[in-house]
Amino acid sequence: MPNLTDLSAFQWTLAALAALGLGMSKSGFGGMAMVGILLMAQIIPARESTGVILPMLILADVFAVRAFHSHAVWRVLWRILPAAVVGVIVGWMAMPLIPVQYFAPVIGWIVSVLIGLTILQKFSPRLQEIAADHPAIAWPLGVLAGFTTMIANAAGSVMTIYLLGCRLPKYEFVGTAAWFFFLINVFKIPFSASLGLITPQTLVFNATLAPAVIFGVFGGRILLGKINQQVFEWLLIAMALAGSLRLALS
Repeated sequence: MPNLTDLSAFQWTLAALAALGLGMSKSGFGGMAMVGILLMAQIIPARESTGVILPMLILADVFAVRAFHSHAVWRVLWRILPAAVVGVIVGWMAMPLIPVQYFAPVIGWIVSVLIGLTILQKFSPRLQEIAADHPAIAWPLGVLAGFTTMIANAAGSVMTIYLLGCRLPKYEFVGTAAWFFFLINVFKIPFSASLGLITPQTLVFNATLAPAVIFGVFGGRILLGKINQQVFEWLLIAMALAGSLRLALS
């Protein structure tokens, strides 16, 4: 992690935009999480950026849980949560094995694949129904969600496929997702810390960007009622895909 005083005004702007996107991702604009991840990876080495992002995601999760906690469907949550825990542990074991120079491409390809899944689920109703028709699919999806969130904080697309497949109404969808990411992100803290990805210096960085995260959460809720979400999501997908391919090919 570079010294905070060494960051340029442009880098601080990218960091603030990343924090804003992470906050907005908890207000219905899930694609903003990938944009935030990719922006942060432009400022901080890709591996270290995963630990920097985690506390900001947890801060946003707190607000999401507070707003939608009563809508969570716990039977759906408990079906996938144990598998996600396994996936986090597998991801934690895999991270030290990935050479530093390959970490950015790994994140890039993971995000690119997840963006592909997001596009697929938009055009394939059958893909959305798989989780409901075959409850056992919760285990492979859960392990994949845990692995990708540990490696790249990028499990949103996997969870979207799972929760859409469970045919949850809008508020139950948001409430269940809010609790899932809050619990799994808190679970990840000791694993990220043990890898040296969360340090006093990164926490100072997080505290500095906390207002942008909070603004993103509340700003996203306001924006959600004023913008065509389908158009916005396609713009996010296009931006995230461009950024992920840039990392993948770096």
